[in-house]
Amino acid sequence: MTSNTAPQDAAVADRALLANSAYADGRHLAARQSIYRWQRPQYDLPGTVVEELADTKGVVLDVGCGNGKFVGRLHEDRPDLRVVGMDISAGILADVEKPVLVADAQALPFADNSIDAVLALHMLYHVGDIPGTVGELGRVLRPGGVLVASTNGENDKAELDRLWARAAGDVLGVGEGPGRVSLSARFSLERAPGVLGEVFGEVRVRRLPGVIEVTDPGPVVAHLASYEAWAGQCGVPFRETVVRAAEIVAARIAAEGVFRIGCLGGVVVCRG
Repeated sequence: MTSNTAPQDAAVADRALLANSAYADGRHLAARQSIYRWQRPQYDLPGTVVEELADTKGVVLDVGCGNGKFVGRLHEDRPDLRVVGMDISAGILADVEKPVLVADAQALPFADNSIDAVLALHMLYHVGDIPGTVGELGRVLRPGGVLVASTNGENDKAELDRLWARAAGDVLGVGEGPGRVSLSARFSLERAPGVLGEVFGEVRVRRLPGVIEVTDPGPVVAHLASYEAWAGQCGVPFRETVVRAAEIVAARIAAEGVFRIGCLGGVVVCRG
């Protein structure tokens, strides 16, 4: 029941908001990532990326590297590679292993055919011009190079969407409130192959389904609160809605012993 209104979509790709609020540091991103500790099965996404780069030599560019989760793993597991982290936010790069640079994915500061592998992990939905950015990723890749992208499915964490709508409705005193902002809707796992296929001849999808089960409202509260940068697009008092959501989750856990969330992420590997 996620809202996909034009203002929300624009906010998801707002460069100033991304650099100065949503990803000004790693706090909100870490909170969103933390809920996956309770997912079964567990997926080692950095390990998956390392696996997909098994035949890669040379330079790897992590576009929109955020808090450096993948950069750090590559430095550890593949010290032979030259890994460069890049993000639009200088603040979030503070603790990322060097070298790093601040740049816009829509205009990569690299020559044609100069990069051996590009990572675009849970970030393409944040760029204003998604097809143009995919073209940029293809431009800088050397012939035979690989792009590893990731995103979530359209029904990923649908229980959190319903939870938010119910909590927002309770706060507003209506039956159902407005949906929460969706980050991945602009570049979902279902849409990704078609968009990437416009530039790359080979597109392969690895689906990563799972179930998150929590017995305490804390992880859900942290995840919902991490969307604070987009509070103005929610059409509802943000903090009050998070508090009400926590109460609903606590009641569900008391009644059923657990709160379950279905999730679907995926990795899309592209060549040529």
